[in-house]
Amino acid sequence: MDTTTIERYGDALYQALIERTPIDPLTDREPEITIEDAYRIQLRMIQRRLDAGETIVGKKIGVTSKVVMNMLKVNQPDFGQMTSGMVFNEGEPIRVDSMIAPRAEAEVAFVLKHDLMGPGVTAADVLRATDCVMPCFEIVDSRIKDWKIKIQDTVADNASCGVLTLGGMRKRPRDLDLALAGMVLEKNGDIISTSTGAAVQGSPVNAVAWLANTLGRLGIGLKAGEVILSGSQSPLVPVVAGDSLSCSVGGLGSTSVRFI
Repeated sequence: MDTTTIERYGDALYQALIERTPIDPLTDREPEITIEDAYRIQLRMIQRRLDAGETIVGKKIGVTSKVVMNMLKVNQPDFGQMTSGMVFNEGEPIRVDSMIAPRAEAEVAFVLKHDLMGPGVTAADVLRATDCVMPCFEIVDSRIKDWKIKIQDTVADNASCGVLTLGGMRKRPRDLDLALAGMVLEKNGDIISTSTGAAVQGSPVNAVAWLANTLGRLGIGLKAGEVILSGSQSPLVPVVAGDSLSCSVGGLGSTSVRFI
C-alpha cells in the first residue's frame, strides 16, 4: 500500500475519532490490506494525535483471549499506543458521548521502571523492569462502523483504543502470582465474569514479554515510566450512561469506573 493511501486512511480514522462518526471497514475497501499496512495506518493516526499536542504514555496489548482471536480469525495478539488524552483518573466520570460505541474490559496494568527492548525479552526480564502492577479498566472504542472489524481494521484503528483508568493498590509483580490472581468484574452490582491472569497468554507477564519482543522487531522499545496494558481478562462489556463497573484482582484490590 503506497504512502498516500496509508495517510488517507490514517487521517480518516483520526477524523472519525474527533468527530465521533465511524467509517466503513478498511478491509471492505482494501481486501488485500496486510497487517503491516494496518500498522503503518495506525502510526499515521497516532501522529495526528501527537501533532495535536498529546504525548505517548504507554502501550496496550489487544486480542489476547481465545474468544476474540477466534472472532477475528487470528492466532496472535495486536498492539496499540496510548496517549495522554486517553487517561482518566479513578472516579472521574467518563462521558459515553465522547466515544462512538464504548465497551469496557478489565485487566492488569504494568508501570515500567526500566526500558524493555526486544527481541529476546523473557518473563523474568519483564519482572525486573516493572515498578508496579495495578488493576485497570480500558474502555475500548471502534472508529469502524458497528464494530465490524477484522484484525487489519482494529490494528489500523490503534487496536481500538479508547480511554483508560488506573486504580487499586500498586504492588511489585514479584509479590503475587499474576497467573493465579483471580479477577471479578461487576456491572451495576451484578457479577459479569470471573477469571485468572492465566487467561492472558498464560500470564499477563508473558503478554508484556510478547509485546516487547514484537515491538523490538519493529525497532520500538517499551520505555521506563510507560504504562503497559497487558490484555483483557474479561469479556467486552457494552456501556451506556448511568452504568458503573468495578473489578477486583486478588492481591491488588479493586478499581471502578462510571459513565455519564
